[in-house]
Amino acid sequence: MMRQYELVERVKHYNPATDEALLNRAYVYAMQAHGTQKRASGDPFFAHPLEVAAILTDLHLDDATIVAAVLHDTVEDTEATLEEIRRLFGAEIGALVDGLTKLKRLDLVSKQAAQGENFRKLLLAVAADVRVLLVKLADRLHNMRTLQHMREDKRHRIAQETLDIYAPLAGRMGMQELREELEDLAFRNIEPEVYATITQRLTRLTAKSERVVETIAQVLTEKLGAQGITAEVSGRQKRPFSIWSKMERKSVAFEQLSDIFGFRVVVDTVQDCYAALGIVHTSWPMVPGRYKDYISTPKQNDYRSIHTTVIGPKSQRVELQIRTSAMDDIAEYGIAAHAHYKDLGKEAGKDLARREGEGSVHPRLAAESGAYLWLRRTIELLAEGDSPEEFLEHTKLELFQDQVFCFTPKGRLIALPRGATPIDFAYAVHTDVGNSAVGAKINGRMAPLLHELANGDEVEISRSDGASPPAAWESLVVTGKARAAIRRATRTAVRRQYAGLGRQILDRAFERAAKTFSEDKLRGALPRLARATTEDVFAAVGRGEMFSGDVVRAVYPDHRDERRPATPQGAMNGAGRLVRSSDQTMRLTFAGAEGGKERGTSEDRADAIPIRGLAGDLPVTFAPNGGAVPGDRIVGILTPGVGVTVYPIQSAALAAFDNEPERWLDVRWDTEASGSERFPARLALKSINEPGVFAQIAQVIADHDGNIDNISMKRRTQDFTDITIDLSVWDLQHLNAIIAELRGKRPVNSVERVNG
Repeated sequence: MMRQYELVERVKHYNPATDEALLNRAYVYAMQAHGTQKRASGDPFFAHPLEVAAILTDLHLDDATIVAAVLHDTVEDTEATLEEIRRLFGAEIGALVDGLTKLKRLDLVSKQAAQGENFRKLLLAVAADVRVLLVKLADRLHNMRTLQHMREDKRHRIAQETLDIYAPLAGRMGMQELREELEDLAFRNIEPEVYATITQRLTRLTAKSERVVETIAQVLTEKLGAQGITAEVSGRQKRPFSIWSKMERKSVAFEQLSDIFGFRVVVDTVQDCYAALGIVHTSWPMVPGRYKDYISTPKQNDYRSIHTTVIGPKSQRVELQIRTSAMDDIAEYGIAAHAHYKDLGKEAGKDLARREGEGSVHPRLAAESGAYLWLRRTIELLAEGDSPEEFLEHTKLELFQDQVFCFTPKGRLIALPRGATPIDFAYAVHTDVGNSAVGAKINGRMAPLLHELANGDEVEISRSDGASPPAAWESLVVTGKARAAIRRATRTAVRRQYAGLGRQILDRAFERAAKTFSEDKLRGALPRLARATTEDVFAAVGRGEMFSGDVVRAVYPDHRDERRPATPQGAMNGAGRLVRSSDQTMRLTFAGAEGGKERGTSEDRADAIPIRGLAGDLPVTFAPNGGAVPGDRIVGILTPGVGVTVYPIQSAALAAFDNEPERWLDVRWDTEASGSERFPARLALKSINEPGVFAQIAQVIADHDGNIDNISMKRRTQDFTDITIDLSVWDLQHLNAIIAELRGKRPVNSVERVNG
């Protein structure tokens, strides 16, 4: 276990101005508080917070963070209180310990909803002070290093949680070294046999390639030195998890990997980076498609470096990362790298760094970090009302993806996950831009909204004020922000549609009851309806969750519906067809057998609910077996949570709803003669079996501007075939014209319209 003086010396090594008395007080207080507590390994419990503090000293963190690490388990696991911590160590350290105490109860390996909710808590706690995250990551790293002392089932759960959440989060914060160690430790516990196999192969490969690596590093150093560039060149072997991930992703064997070893070239200045790149590319052939410049366009986690791959000495494929020493610190330690704050490019940042001590991270400086800005943007999703499961899903999308860099026409840089589309781009610019997007130009040329973006693309989004995102977009985008926004917009649009339908139903219900309808009166009845707003009532009525008659009676408790039939299920007329009515519908009389003509409501009744079609404002669908077209007498069936299904009034399928009169709606067509919307219909044909019959049928439909949506054929006998055709037509007149001409074709024995 680390001694008191050892902890102080570790901090003084990078921060000579450290408050030794503060560190000593924290050490003694925590040691006394934990007393004789033991860990699962049998070691003193106090060893754990000390090791967490030691990890943070490697990151050169400030005194407050080191002290918080030493104290982070005291409130949770001992008799210590937050009030005592604040009194003894100050408000700043007290706030850090408080944030860590809340996070201590996290159990992200529980059910999906709990996992998402706890991850919300993690990010919200971190939002106040990024140092909370740094301590939490160090805490997780030490726990992973000692995971072998836990039960096997618990080891697997904790390792999976680390791989899903903590390692990617460390990567997003730019802490690559910590991320890689977390990944490897998790991989070792999740796939121990695979880990052992890859480790053995790496050990053998390292023994064989040691001289090759040394040779390549020496040649690179000499070539750069000959041009006056001082460089530190080092070879580095990829870690087992990184190798396994690439094997899985590209479906290749270990022997097929050609980039297991990479080389890091660390130079003094940015100019030297590009000069070194020129020397490398003029000395050896470059591998096409393997060059990335993260200096001119840094990653969101502040990572900067030049990546390239060449066919180097001895025809070896060589991966190179060229960067300055400051960039190298950021690449390893990310948001915790003190060198980052020296390179902010702002005099205020430099002055503050000098005032606070060159060797420590200050939280106000951390706020300048691109990594922290990403974290804050992610936290903004918390205010958008997503469920915990959705939030976790969306955030994982952001954590796991690599990036492409695109530009707006004004030159603003937008970083997106690889595989992103112009839809993702639009939502990255602003949610309103995404919701109203209707088209895109990529590098000045029109392109589909689903086009995959590439590095350097300039994207211009075309917008329409009346547009809304299709629900199908949700499964096509790759960013969590876009997916969350589309899901919210879809829910809002559906709710608006149901509310519009519900308002129309209530207008007609109050009119039939000869009562005055107003939102003020409805608002007074909200407690009786158990709804918070009038919009909730409209939506509930539109979904079929609440009957309009109940709303009328809630507003006017003395109202009695005298129009309600004595037999709730309707009365039978002489033709054996049902006459249905309810508090939501006017009386509808169906076709009688004797005259062959429909009797009942007029199609131009003003109080019927207008139906336009699938593209209208109402959640409307058509009868699944036959559809309906303008010119048909129609009735609507309200299905809770689905909307209105429109049937021709003569449809046999309506008999299935005989016992549910409350679901029947009086509806009418609301289409223009010159409208551009088609409607579904179904035809049943019987034709002679001879060559060319289907071609003749298809030609008739095409000549009349019909559109075939689906077709099925079944041979009834050797001589006849049954054909069912789903087609789209403008109206009943259009459909009848097609039927008439089909009946005139010699091979067609009969044509009938199917009415479900």
